[in-house]
Amino acid sequence: MELFHALTDEDGRLSGQERRLADCVLEDVDFVVNSSIVDLAERAGVSPPTVTRLCRRLGCDGYSDFKVRLAKSTYVGLRYLKPEAPSATPAEVAEDIVTKAQNALFTMHRQLDIDVMDKAAHMLRGAEFIQAFGASGNSAMIVNELHNRLFRLGCRISASNDHNMNLMISAAIQPGAVVFGSSITGRDRGLLDCLELLRRRDVPTIVITQGNSPVAEAADLVIAIEMPEGKNIFRPTSTRYAYLAVIDILANLVAYADRNRSAKTLRNIKEELVRRRDGDDRQLLGD
Repeated sequence: MELFHALTDEDGRLSGQERRLADCVLEDVDFVVNSSIVDLAERAGVSPPTVTRLCRRLGCDGYSDFKVRLAKSTYVGLRYLKPEAPSATPAEVAEDIVTKAQNALFTMHRQLDIDVMDKAAHMLRGAEFIQAFGASGNSAMIVNELHNRLFRLGCRISASNDHNMNLMISAAIQPGAVVFGSSITGRDRGLLDCLELLRRRDVPTIVITQGNSPVAEAADLVIAIEMPEGKNIFRPTSTRYAYLAVIDILANLVAYADRNRSAKTLRNIKEELVRRRDGDDRQLLGD
């Protein structure tokens, strides 16, 4: 990544010809990686010695070393060096966020496997205890929301967002429990360690994640969500709207799986809220 930052020349250390050459590199990295020094010099309108000079200024032994380092650095993604231009006005920002959230919900709905959702709901409702594992921001929010939705339906549930704690819980969890995990990338090593341990201990697991990912392969039941992220690195991921909607669908199915139990717990909560906070039952169940 340092090589790319040096090429952007934010501190103005490059000469005019070197700046033109650096811009040429950033515009078409694939061309540079596969071209000769003469080809690059010709495209940038500079001499081959200028190319060699820039490579050495950037800490490379020469052009060949520069190409190797450049190829290794591209995995980060050029969109983080040359971000998509943000929307110009607050109104356009609001429109973009709302549109992407709507698209995420529609995409999730089209690909959702209802049979898997129904099976997951019955696993959760039938569990003596539910442990939810998440981490790293979005997934932490998702499992906390699962806890928020299910405790009010009479489910015994706890959410944990610490990988070390999750691993210890996985080693200590008792028969009759079900573990629910969330990983938007499907590549969370900490969650994967827990799932592998839980499988060895015959503890059933449910995950919401990308299909065909390492996390998905390690779980017993997979709620697969596939969302394109887009190129705007400044916009918060709209995938979380899809995940939150899945949690709401799942909670609703859990409630319907045992309506009497759900209604009783909801009524007990509402009675306390009416008595201590609201005065009537028109307010939300929770604040």
